[in-house]
Amino acid sequence: MAVMNLVQAINSALDLKLADDKNIVLFGEDAGFEGGVFRVTDGLQEKYGEKRVFDTPLAESVLIGAGIGMAVNGLRPICEIQFSGFMYPAFNQIISHVSRMRTRTRGMFSVPMVIRAPYGGGIRALEHHSESTEAIYGHIPGLKVVIPSTPYDAKGLLISAIEDNDPVLFLEPKKIYRAIKQDVPEEIYRIKIGKASVLQQGEQLTIVAYGAMSRVVQQAIQHAKKDGYSIELIDLRTIYPFDKQTIVESIRKTGRLLVVHEAARTFGVAAELMAIANEEAFLHLEAPPARVTGYDTVIPLPKGEDFYFPDAARVYEAIKKTIKF
Repeated sequence: MAVMNLVQAINSALDLKLADDKNIVLFGEDAGFEGGVFRVTDGLQEKYGEKRVFDTPLAESVLIGAGIGMAVNGLRPICEIQFSGFMYPAFNQIISHVSRMRTRTRGMFSVPMVIRAPYGGGIRALEHHSESTEAIYGHIPGLKVVIPSTPYDAKGLLISAIEDNDPVLFLEPKKIYRAIKQDVPEEIYRIKIGKASVLQQGEQLTIVAYGAMSRVVQQAIQHAKKDGYSIELIDLRTIYPFDKQTIVESIRKTGRLLVVHEAARTFGVAAELMAIANEEAFLHLEAPPARVTGYDTVIPLPKGEDFYFPDAARVYEAIKKTIKF
């Protein structure tokens, strides 16, 4: 075991898999020499050489397009987008080719590619640097979407993503890159994609969160405990495919659902989970499913950021309102 933050855990996963499989290549904007904007890939080019860890031009469509060609010809590319908000120029490649290749070729070709990107807000960045667009990509058939919330989960999920024969979008919540430290195994281990984690058992309310919001919810739960509330917290881990069984079983037990995410409210992940609650656990509900989210606006620049993202106070008020309904 070693104590790692999110950056170190992801770096460890990349290091181990580069050593384990010679077909893996890692590339992106500043991912090589500089080790990435957040230094997640620091030291990997020096260790594995410029043919396996290298920089690319600032052209996301070219970056992903090259990865597709590599993937269908036997390599396992790991593509790094500098910020998830820069992925829009590559959207055509992801929609038209990455996610469809297996279907288009009737299974003759697959795209064992990982697309990594820092995502979300909380670091007071510029425009397009704080996007939370996981719902867009979760809506695309053929693409898996993963968002870890702890160093332990990040390493295990990334190793599973790299070994997956289907494309995986691996979104890294930059707000907690260095905010959490945890004991993490130094060797290879795997966490199954599509399996949620029950962080806390409870009887009165199910809360589902992921990424940086899992930590915010935990802070709110500490306040709620003082009022005697019993809350079950589920870390979603995977946006798609998500763990419907764990969520539904929890809602049937508690009778209530609250979903928390920092992305915009309308057509978000929360809406899908609320629909699942109505479809699969309607007769068990004691209150309408609820959500605490970002707002239906462009993410504000730094001075307005704190007003946009859910905080422990907003989550705590939603907890009380849902339980007292």
